[in-house]
Amino acid sequence: MAEPEKIRKRNGSIINFDSSKIKAAIAGAAFDTVGSDKESKAIAAKITELVLNRLSRNFKRQIPGIEDIQDIIESVLMSEGYSRIARNYILYRQKRSDIRFTKSALELKDDLKLAVNTMEVLKRRYLLKDDRQKIIETPGELFRRVASHIAKAETNYKSAVSSEEAEEKFYQMLKNQDFMPNSPTLMNAGTSFGQLSACFVLPVNDSIDGIFESLKQMAKIHQTGGGTGFSFSRLRPKDSLVSSTKGAASGPVSFMSVFDKATGVIIQGGRRRGANMGILRCDHPDIIEFVEAKTQKGMFENFNLSVAATDKFMAAVKEDKPFDLINPLNKKKSGKIRAKTLFDIIVNAAWRTGDPGLVFIDEINRKNPTPAIGSIEATNPCGELPLLAFESCNLASINLAKIVDGGKINWEKLKDIVNWGIRFLDNVIEVNKYPLEQIEKITNANRKIGLGVMGFADMLIKLKIPYNSQKALDLAQRLMRFIHNHSINASVELAKQRGVFPNFNKSIYVSKCLKLRNATVNTIAPTGTISIIAGCSSGIEPLFAVSFIRNVLGGSKLFEVNPLFEQYAKKLGIYDQEILSRIAGKGSLRSMKEIPEELKKIFITAFDVSPLQHLKIQAAFQKYTDNAVSKTINLPADASIDDVREIYIKAHQLKCKGITIYRYSSKAEQVLSFNKIEKNEPIKVDPEYSGGCIAGQCVF
Repeated sequence: MAEPEKIRKRNGSIINFDSSKIKAAIAGAAFDTVGSDKESKAIAAKITELVLNRLSRNFKRQIPGIEDIQDIIESVLMSEGYSRIARNYILYRQKRSDIRFTKSALELKDDLKLAVNTMEVLKRRYLLKDDRQKIIETPGELFRRVASHIAKAETNYKSAVSSEEAEEKFYQMLKNQDFMPNSPTLMNAGTSFGQLSACFVLPVNDSIDGIFESLKQMAKIHQTGGGTGFSFSRLRPKDSLVSSTKGAASGPVSFMSVFDKATGVIIQGGRRRGANMGILRCDHPDIIEFVEAKTQKGMFENFNLSVAATDKFMAAVKEDKPFDLINPLNKKKSGKIRAKTLFDIIVNAAWRTGDPGLVFIDEINRKNPTPAIGSIEATNPCGELPLLAFESCNLASINLAKIVDGGKINWEKLKDIVNWGIRFLDNVIEVNKYPLEQIEKITNANRKIGLGVMGFADMLIKLKIPYNSQKALDLAQRLMRFIHNHSINASVELAKQRGVFPNFNKSIYVSKCLKLRNATVNTIAPTGTISIIAGCSSGIEPLFAVSFIRNVLGGSKLFEVNPLFEQYAKKLGIYDQEILSRIAGKGSLRSMKEIPEELKKIFITAFDVSPLQHLKIQAAFQKYTDNAVSKTINLPADASIDDVREIYIKAHQLKCKGITIYRYSSKAEQVLSFNKIEKNEPIKVDPEYSGGCIAGQCVF
């Protein structure tokens, strides 16, 4: 039997024939049908041989095209009695055809066979463009650009790892979607911008010069693709005396609106709107005005808001005691408020709008790795990074969906990605271009990094563990403990080669005799668009839906089905377009009689999960995360104010560093819409929504 030497691609180009691709395609269709890897491979070997025989007869002196080969595969499968496998192969073929058509509309070259929406997101934000806004790189070239630039840091040290070796390892991690750094690194590595950090905290001092200096610094950071966090707690209360003019002060909320308006006119790195976190201490005299700021329509659209809640305040809430308000200007008491009353106002505002969240500032400072440098007052826009004034942090996430192999966690692979991920992030600090001198100084002094995870929901599905189970909580702790321990070990090894972080002697690690390269190593971020690029679920969130409609291409619609659900549905013989369409009109599989119980148990969506389980998952990851954890506690529209109150109190008890809730439909505009569920209309999501915060503001 003589195989064809060449094959004609759809674009007319001629390439070498590779029969292994035929075998892989048949094996995939067979596995979706029979569910056995061994049986699938046996069928694929048999059918491939028959296909090659027919090719040798039909194309003796001709070069077959891809469509010719696929037609023969279908025909052979049918003639050999594998009609169900043939059906799955036809469905796959049609799906690939639809994908090719959609990608052609994007006018992009996809050299890595990525999903359509991944290509849309890459086009919108990440791929380089020329002066005419024409895309000038492929996804593979983007990942090579990033890997090459970050690997250059190796030349700064006498390292056992060459820059070429590091580049290739980084590239493979990115290309295989095992690991993804934060957006500014993908956007700016190897470009003239060169600013690679996602998160910054800026101080706001109590003077006109101080306030507007911070505003200018914010603009510079947003311009390069970063997000900013502020504590406005140092600003004097509204109507306080201004000694220089003998007038009345505007107060922090008034000045926050200036920051908000400025953010609205700056596009981050030319690609997206700016993102901010605004924080005010619970004992600031203007706290009620701050808490209710977003209850007014259209206010602070570029801010997430959080109250810095102290242990003293939370204790006063529990004991229903009065609570002192302190003027930050003179540190004197300026009044009292019943703590429970203030807490009720906070809870009510969060129920109505999703804001404010809480940051537990005392818990944050108990875990501050460099207390001698200063106290932490604020976090980044999504709350997962408590930072000192002018600190920045570089983030990356491991795709946990890629760590499961044959129904088991590949711990060795995970360890390897952790080691290289810590190295990658430390390298980022070396090659970064910082927007401000103060940021460069303290970032290099503390060298904080944040390696986290995404695809946790996908991992659970592959392991057949329900998200809303004790097993999920146990795995979350075990997993994050493993990642944290190996992150620490990797940082220790880097310190041996490169030295400890310069502020080491002012850190908590001296007493622990733990010589680290980085003051922090782990963060659980919301991931947002990078999880779309990686093709996995967002952060540590559950699935938001099993199938849905995504708005793409400036008005076009793309029907998406969770790929893991597709696999299971094909194995069980329930892969049917009508069923998938019905699923798209629901936020849960629970009420669908056509879906087997075994699938309902593992394909858990956000509204199948109780608020307490959401919170316990967050706390489980926080236990072994030295920075913080970004997770939204999504609540159904009919959740009560008491539900929110209970979550906020429980979050403090579980030693979370912060808490954010979002009650469905509490904002007029949100990135996920169930529309009219009673009419079974499909769930619709925005192009860049990956799960997590339905309001959209915490997807960064």
